[in-house]
Amino acid sequence: MTLEPAEGDVPYHQLYINGEWCDAQEGRRFTVTEPATGDPLARVAHASHADVDRAVAAARHAFDKGPWPHTPHYERAHIIHQLAQLVQERSSELAELETRDGGVPIRKTTFNDIPLGLHMIHVFGELARRSPYEPLPWNDFPTVSWNFVWRDPFGVCAQIIPWNYAFCMAVWKIFPALATGNTVVFKPSSLAPLTAIELVRVIDESGLLPRGTVNLITGPGGDVGEYLVGHPKIDKVAFTGSTEVGRKIMGIAAPHIKKVTLELGGKSPSIILPDADLEKAIDGVLFGMFYHAGQLCEAGTRCLVPSSMYDEVVERLVHRTRQLRVGDPLDLATDIGPLISFKQRDTVERYIALGREEGANVVIGGGRPIGEEYERGPFIEPTIFANVKNRSRLAQEEIFGPVFAVIRYDEIGDAIEMANDSIYGLAASVWSEDIQQAIEVAKRLRTGTVGINEHHVLNPYAPFGGHKESGIGREMGIAGMLEYTEPKHIHVDFQRHRSGKIWWDALLPPLDEEA
Repeated sequence: MTLEPAEGDVPYHQLYINGEWCDAQEGRRFTVTEPATGDPLARVAHASHADVDRAVAAARHAFDKGPWPHTPHYERAHIIHQLAQLVQERSSELAELETRDGGVPIRKTTFNDIPLGLHMIHVFGELARRSPYEPLPWNDFPTVSWNFVWRDPFGVCAQIIPWNYAFCMAVWKIFPALATGNTVVFKPSSLAPLTAIELVRVIDESGLLPRGTVNLITGPGGDVGEYLVGHPKIDKVAFTGSTEVGRKIMGIAAPHIKKVTLELGGKSPSIILPDADLEKAIDGVLFGMFYHAGQLCEAGTRCLVPSSMYDEVVERLVHRTRQLRVGDPLDLATDIGPLISFKQRDTVERYIALGREEGANVVIGGGRPIGEEYERGPFIEPTIFANVKNRSRLAQEEIFGPVFAVIRYDEIGDAIEMANDSIYGLAASVWSEDIQQAIEVAKRLRTGTVGINEHHVLNPYAPFGGHKESGIGREMGIAGMLEYTEPKHIHVDFQRHRSGKIWWDALLPPLDEEA
C-alpha cells in the first residue's frame, strides 16, 4: 500500500456510507498493488476519522430507527439467499480479483475460496431461519410461569479483517451480523481490500438492504481501524488478525466494555501417529503447511513425528515439496504464489536465519527462487527445517510464511504435551488410521479445531476460533451467530391475584382489611 496515487488507468474505489459511494472527506487515496508483479491494481479511498464518524452514524441510525433489526428472521434469510445468488453470478471475476489482489494461486481462489464463501453465505441464510425465541423448561416455583429467552441483535458492529483470506473473511463477518439483525461498519485490509469491496458493491446494487445497514470504510488499521474500534457508538467489535493487534484492540475496546470477538494467531501442530498412512499424511501435512504459502492463521506449521519414523517422514516431505511449483498466481500450474509484500518476506527470511542460528537444519528451500519471473514479487521457496526443538522460537512464534518445523517425539503423550506447549490454540490435525485413538488425542489438545486426517477444511456449520492467545469467542455455525446477539430472559407470571403472590409478603405483608 502507498499513499501516492497510482499512475495509469486503474480503477478507483470509494467508501460506502449510508447507501452511497463517496470520496473520503479529506480526498486522500492509497494504491493497491499486485504482490506478484508490483503493478498498480487499484486506487482506494483513504478514510479519515470524520469518515468513520459518518459511517458509524449511518449504522447507528439504521439500527436504532431502521427496519432491519425488526425484520422477521425468515425474511432476512430470504434476502441473504438472494444475495448469494447475485454473488455467484460474479464468481469468475471475484476469483481472478482475489488472485491478483492477494497473490493467491488461481486454483485456490477458483476451486476453494469463492465456492467456499458462497456456501457460507447460503449456510448463514439457512441459520438465519432459526427463531430468536428459545423456550426454557416449565417452571412452577414459586408459582407457575412461562419463561423464554429472546435473542436481540447486538447493535452496530465494527468488523475488521486481514488480507490473507479476504473474500471468505468478509463473508463470515458480514453475513452472520446481518442474519441476526445487526448493522455493520466493515473495514478490509489495506493490502488486499478489493474482493471485499466488490462484495459490498453486490449488496449495494441488489437494493435488498435498508440504507446504512452495511457501511464500508478503507484505510490503514493503525489509524482508521483503531479509531473505529474505540468509537463510543460501536456496540461490538469482531476482528481477525495477529495476536499482537488483538491485545491492542482489547485495550481500546475496554473503556466502553464493548463486546469483542477475536480470531488471532496460531502455531498449529500436525501430529503424525505411528500407525498413520504416510502416503496420505505426507500430502496432508504439506497441504496444511504450504497452502497459500503458509499465510493462514491455522496453518499446520509444526509437524510432530515419531522418532521411529522421523527420517523417513523428513525424506518424504522433502521429496514432495521439491515437486511444488512457485510462480505466477494466475497460472493454473502454480502451487505457491508470492507472499503478500516484501515486508512480509523480510520477516520470513529473518525467521529462516533464526532457525539456522538455533541449530535446526534446512533440508529444502531457505532462499528465494531464482529466475526473471520472480524478480518483481516477494517470492520465497517453501522451506522445511528438521531437528527443530519445540521450545525454539522457530517452533513457538507465528511466522506467516512457508516455513515448516519438523519435530520428533517418542511417546504419544509427549506429542500431546508438545502440541499444547504454546501460547496459541487455534487448530491442529492428527494423522492416524485408528480413528478412535485419533479422537482421544484430539480431545486432549487445547485448540479450537482439530482435523483428523485433514487440515484447513472449514465447516460453516461448526464454530471456529481459538483457545489461549488465539482468540476470544467463535465464528461460523450457531455459536458464531449467537456472538451477534444479546440474550434476554422474558418471564410471564401466571398468578393472576395478589393473594397468590405470597413471596411478595417478604417485603409487603397483605393489608389488614379490617383495620
